[in-house]
Amino acid sequence: MRTAVLVEPNEFELEDRPRPSPGPDDVLVAVRDVGICGSDVHYYEHGRIGDYVVEDPLVLGHESAGEVVEVGENVTHHEPGDRVALEPGVPCRRCAHCKRGDYHLCEEVTFMATPPHDGAFTEYVSWPADFAYTLPEAVSTAEGALCEPLSVGIHACRRGSVGTGDTVLITGAGPIGLMVLEAARAAGATDVILTDVVDEKLTFAEERGADLTVNVTETDLDAAVAEYTDGVGADVVVEASGAEPSIKSTIDVVRRGGTVVLVGLASEAEVPIDVLELIDNEVDVHGSFRYKNTYDAAVDLLADGEVDVEGIIDFESELEDIDDAFRRAMEPTVVKGMISLDS
Repeated sequence: MRTAVLVEPNEFELEDRPRPSPGPDDVLVAVRDVGICGSDVHYYEHGRIGDYVVEDPLVLGHESAGEVVEVGENVTHHEPGDRVALEPGVPCRRCAHCKRGDYHLCEEVTFMATPPHDGAFTEYVSWPADFAYTLPEAVSTAEGALCEPLSVGIHACRRGSVGTGDTVLITGAGPIGLMVLEAARAAGATDVILTDVVDEKLTFAEERGADLTVNVTETDLDAAVAEYTDGVGADVVVEASGAEPSIKSTIDVVRRGGTVVLVGLASEAEVPIDVLELIDNEVDVHGSFRYKNTYDAAVDLLADGEVDVEGIIDFESELEDIDDAFRRAMEPTVVKGMISLDS
């Protein structure tokens, strides 16, 4: 099978690798669509993300969907021909986190495209059947692949308890920020504000339904939010950029008694926050790490037409053109690139 392998920073090689066989509890999936995530681009450019270092050749790609071509002997709920989205993190199922239901916090998780575990920029993947989610006819495999960033948005909104009538502020209009927008609308938010530093991304966010957009390099965010909310502030603020100024600003724009959810990964581990302001305003601050129990909801939302994920795709490329695709994905105005494999 054809496989794109990251061999050095900024360099993929196409290799022929043996097609895997499914284990007794696995499905073998012919990969059809894989999204290019920001973490993929970071590994491509730098060869590492924090403590995760690419020391050996690595297959990237964790936003994936395809068609089941073979099932293991114990698999009863999938059959060849099923189109499925693959949840990329498979936990140990034994630790305290898993037993509590917080399987996304499992420290022994096997997560696609995170060293040393290979991802989905390849023709076939063998994956545990219970982490493969059947796609209904109305949902494409490109949409199925983007259940992954949509899941990040769903989980972030759950962490913030976004509900009917809420005003939600999202910092960062990249793919995660846009997926939080979709999830917030589906959860009942009536007003959604997005910020960024790139005008083209803000215009795109407006086209996708943002009620207010703010370029924080040109406009004072605190004043803009105060004017829009009559001085109250946002009910929920979701930080999806990882930019230190945006992280700091969350405390200034959330209402008293409101909630801040941190999703974006900052370049520095420590960001100064006014703790007295947190206490005095009784602000809840939550981290949001990946997701849990979101894929069924993501598929249902797509099937019902409640969210749009395909609209964020800027381009599709073939596996053979993956280097060019990654360079294109690094352009500041690009939101999402996809690698599409032949059926």
